[in-house]
Amino acid sequence: MTVPRLNRSLVLEARERVPDGHGGVRTGWRALGSLWGELKAGAAREAGLGDLPGTRVQWRITVRASPEGNLARPVAGQRFAMGARKFRINAVAEGDIEGRYLLCHASEEGVRS
Repeated sequence: MTVPRLNRSLVLEARERVPDGHGGVRTGWRALGSLWGELKAGAAREAGLGDLPGTRVQWRITVRASPEGNLARPVAGQRFAMGARKFRINAVAEGDIEGRYLLCHASEEGVRS
């Protein structure tokens, strides 16, 4: 494995349920911390979002590994935020045999104007 270029600042976020003030709950996102990552685009396809045309792009995002159970270790169901862009983490695997990096398979959806 070549050494990845961890040159993108990403915020790792976890889904959480928060009271809506009216006896119910809503889903929100809580920042867990910042990580540096390398993003590589994969397959892309058209994917409508409701009545709006959109796209779905698959990404491979490499970050430094952290121990299992550590809040800084991404898991499926979380997401990375990079400004207004959001990358939903679908799966996480070891990125190299030495365990120095994690490879996060993620998807990004966007609306076309």
